[in-house]
Order: sequence, then C-alpha cells, then structure tokens
Amino acid sequence: MHAALVLLLWLVAVVVIQALPGPALLVAVAASIGVAAVIARPRALRLMRRVRFLLLAIVVLFAGFTPGEALVADWPLLSPTREGVALALIHAGRLLAVVAAVAVLLEVLPAARLVGGLHVLCGPLRWIGVPPERVAVRLLLVLRYVETTPRGSGKSWHAWLVEEDSAAEEGMLLQREQWRARDVAVLLTVVLGLGLWVSGVVW
Repeated sequence: MHAALVLLLWLVAVVVIQALPGPALLVAVAASIGVAAVIARPRALRLMRRVRFLLLAIVVLFAGFTPGEALVADWPLLSPTREGVALALIHAGRLLAVVAAVAVLLEVLPAARLVGGLHVLCGPLRWIGVPPERVAVRLLLVLRYVETTPRGSGKSWHAWLVEEDSAAEEGMLLQREQWRARDVAVLLTVVLGLGLWVSGVVW
C-alpha cells in the first residue's frame, strides 16, 4: 500500500477516534493499545511515558474542575464529579489511542517511506509557495525528536522547524512510490466514505 495512503488512513482513524461516543471509544482505545502492544510495544511504552504528565493533567483538570454531582457524597467539596471523571476518561482515552496509533505508524513505515508519504500529502502546499519536501522532512524530524530525544538535552523541538540544514544533517531519504489500482480504489472509497460521513454530520 502506498505510504501516502497509509498516512491518510491513519489520519482518518485519528479524526474518527475524536468523534466516537463512550462505548465505541472504549473499544477503539482497547484495539489501538492492543495493536500497539503487539506491533510496537517498546515504542508505544516510550511514547506513553512521555505523555504521562499530560494524562495526569487531563484527569485532574476534568475530574476536579467540572461541575456536576460529587462522586463521594460525604466530601462534596473535595470529591471529583461524576461528569468530570467521565470527561477525564474520554479525553485520556483519546490521547492514549492517538499515542498508540503514532507508535504503530512509526513502526510500520520506515523513515524513507514516511517522508515520501508526507511529501505526497503536502504536495498541494507547493501551490502557495511552500516546498513540500521541507515540510515533510521537518515534520518527521519533530516526530523523531519527540520520540527519541532525552529530557534535558538542551535542544528544543522548535529548532527542527527553523533549522535550514537539519534534514541534510540527518541524511533523510525520500522514497517515491507508484500508485497502484488497489491504492486508487481504497483512496476513492475513503474519500466517498468521508463525504458521506461529513454530509451525515452536517445534516
């Protein structure tokens, strides 16, 4: 399957996860974590450790500051609310599902294919004067930094977005792939499905 199509399917999955209701979201989170545990366990664990404080902040903010019915009736001022706990679980689940999806994506697509797929998806940016090659490589560098750079290294991820020679220093390769009939069929199906979904949401 073409790398750009894999990325597009991944993006669609991430967007759909954000719109899922509670029960369906629970299934999606469990499936995402299960797939990541099989395909990309070390990478998934590493990424989840990096977002643990964000997860904690989500739980504290939503559970502790959302108005509603106290979870512990005897301590209404100190207890989190039922509504807040529900929101915290929903948003934490969405984050975990996306992190697991990122781990799987980085595991199944080598760097050269990932850059090539990003280059294809960023192709329309050329119409406004933005080189898609530069955008694709820098996005990959940011992902690589977030995943591998140790804390306290002194290098900010913002640097990957502004350094002119970062791609050359990393020796990035851009792998071009040919579109096949199967890829085109899947792409058209995805576009049709998205169109039907959006029209259903709008109406």
